[in-house]
Amino acid sequence: MKFTCEKYLLQSACAIASRATASKSPIPALEGLLIQADTDVRVTGYDLKEGIYTNIGADIEQTGSVVVGARLFGEMIRRLPDGIVSISADDNENINVKCGKSEFNFMGISAEDYPEMPSVDGLNHVELPQKLLKNMINQTIFAVSDSDVRPIYTGTLFEIEDGELTLVSVDGYRLAKRCEKIEGKDVENCSFVVPGSALSDIERICGDTEDSVSIAVGAKHISFSIGETVVVTRRLEGEFLNYRKSIPDKFRFTVQVERAEFMSTIDRVALIVSEKNSSPVRLSFNDGSIDCLCVTPIGKAEDICTCEGSGEGLEIGFNDRYLMDALKAASGTDKLNICLNTASSPCVIDAADGSGTFTYMILPVRLRAGD
Repeated sequence: MKFTCEKYLLQSACAIASRATASKSPIPALEGLLIQADTDVRVTGYDLKEGIYTNIGADIEQTGSVVVGARLFGEMIRRLPDGIVSISADDNENINVKCGKSEFNFMGISAEDYPEMPSVDGLNHVELPQKLLKNMINQTIFAVSDSDVRPIYTGTLFEIEDGELTLVSVDGYRLAKRCEKIEGKDVENCSFVVPGSALSDIERICGDTEDSVSIAVGAKHISFSIGETVVVTRRLEGEFLNYRKSIPDKFRFTVQVERAEFMSTIDRVALIVSEKNSSPVRLSFNDGSIDCLCVTPIGKAEDICTCEGSGEGLEIGFNDRYLMDALKAASGTDKLNICLNTASSPCVIDAADGSGTFTYMILPVRLRAGD
C-alpha cells in the first residue's frame, strides 16, 4: 500500500473515525484504525457496537490495507507539518510516514485481523438536512439515561409517523421530545432506538448546512451517511416508554416566562448547590412572578423571575441541573410556557408560540421542611 494526500484531510478523517475505536479491547485491531487504499482512501474505526468510516481523496500508487494504532497514528499526523503526507506499508505491516523533513517508521497490524463491519439492509430510508438533525439531537440527547439498568433508555427513540420525525429521550426523571415534518418522498412509518453514544458522534460530524443526511434503517443496524462519512450503529432492543401517555395534556396552571431571564435566575440561585451540598431549587409560582429559593449548608439564595400568568402560590422543588438542561436545549425560543398541575406531578415546558416542535417534561423533587 502506498499513497499521498493532504495532511489536513487525513488528520480530519482520523479524528472522525477514532470516535468509534475501542479504548481497550482483547482484540488489538479494534484499538486501531483500518486504512484501505483503493479508488479512494478509507479510514475506519469500529468497536463492535458502532463503526465510522470516511473517504478522502488521495494519489494512490499502490492499493492495500493495514491497521494502525488510533492514538499513536492520530497524534503522529496531527503533529506533522502542513503539506503532503506519504503513507506506505509493506507485506509485513511495516509502515512508513513522511511529510516534509519528518519521517516515522513503525509496525502496524494485519488488516485480516480487523472484524468486518455489519452491512445495513436498508428496509427504510429517511433524508433530512444535517443542520436539522444536529439541532434535533442537541435538543434531546441531554435526557438520555447513563444507567445500564434499562439499556433501552441509553438511546433516543426515532419515530416516523405520517411524514413527521419525532425524537424522544428519557432517563426516568425527565423527558425530551422534538418533532419535525420530513419533506420529500413518502417515508414508511417506523420506529427505532439509536444509542446515545452514536448520536453524540453524529451530532459532532453533522455541519450547520442544508446538505442531506441519509438514514438507512435495517433490521438490526442503522446507518447515517453524512457527506463522505458513514456511521453504522446497532439498534437498541426493548420496549421504550409510551411517551404519549406519559406527557399530561391538561394543566391547572400555565405561566409564560422569558427563557433568558428564567435561566439567569435559576443559574444565580443554584450557585450554592454542589455535589457535596445538594438541594432542590424551590419555585413558588405567584401572580406575575416566580419566587426562587435554595437552601444548602453553604447558605441561602433567593431571586425572583417575572412571568405572565399565575400559579396561585403553587410551590414545587426541582433539580437545578435538570431544569437548566431543558432551558438550554430550548435555544431559539424567546418565550416558554411552564405548565403545572400539582407539587408532585410532572412539569411540562414548551414553546409559547404554540409551534409544538419541542416538549420537555421534568419530575419534581419532593420538598422537605428546611429545603
